[in-house]
Amino acid sequence: MKLLAGNSNRTLAQAVASHLDLPLTRAQVKRFPDNEVWVTIDENVRGEDVFVLQSTAYPANDHLMELLICIDALKRASAKRITAVMPYFGYARQDRKTGGRTPISAKLVANLITRAGADRVLTMDLHSGQIQGFFDIPTDNLQSAPLMAQDIKTNYAKADELLIVSPDVGGVVRALAVASRLNADLAIVDKRRSGPGKSEVANIIGDVTGRRLIIFDDIVDSAGTLCSAAQSLMDAGAAEVSAYITHGVLSGAAAERVKNSVLKELVITDSIERSEEVAGVDKIRTVSCAGLIGEAIRRIANEESVSKLFD
Repeated sequence: MKLLAGNSNRTLAQAVASHLDLPLTRAQVKRFPDNEVWVTIDENVRGEDVFVLQSTAYPANDHLMELLICIDALKRASAKRITAVMPYFGYARQDRKTGGRTPISAKLVANLITRAGADRVLTMDLHSGQIQGFFDIPTDNLQSAPLMAQDIKTNYAKADELLIVSPDVGGVVRALAVASRLNADLAIVDKRRSGPGKSEVANIIGDVTGRRLIIFDDIVDSAGTLCSAAQSLMDAGAAEVSAYITHGVLSGAAAERVKNSVLKELVITDSIERSEEVAGVDKIRTVSCAGLIGEAIRRIANEESVSKLFD
């Protein structure tokens, strides 16, 4: 078994390698002067089971091309099996046609990864579960719920008295996975979307008065929706509001927005490398998913069940 890393998640890749007690495969992932991606594998991978760890976060297109070219290089170097390990799957929010003459980009990216030569995909908290069906190769979608639930138990007294909040109707199953592990109640924010990246709170389903709330979701990008939802919950009488989000995209002024919001804290995983702006905000805390990903890689390599990780 070998573990290869692109440039998007070097810190996470090192942590996963340490968990597996395995050195990262020697490779060069560089740019030509015109910014074309250039990859060289500096050790023999013939007949090996190789895992390529690369999130397709900002800059999404550059990191996607790195992943595709790494896969192609491994395929041409006669690797036995290639698994694309994508802690964060970019383009996942473009999983359906939202209007006339619009693409389904998540399906296109799935096709690209498959045609490049990947034999398997390992990812975490896909924006929608049906994306697994976009691939014609085995796809494992890890859940961050056990990881987040354990962190909540560690850092919040009387965790079972918390109220877990789904930020929209579509995220109920995801939030319920955390609530059930904590034996906590669930509330739902009825969010109405007026356009890409724009939404407003219409109703709050559940009594939040005097309660300590934790919003649980898969992606935070601009953080505008998250911060407005937190404000609405506080206006409805909540005692405090925190948020646990798997993928901290946090683009643009998101970090500053979180800093100035009513949120007590925002907890994210390291599925995406933190920017300097994010690292500089005390309210934003990171929980490592290296152990979860490392264990999933070990199980795949040993032909063991991945789903039993969540029993």
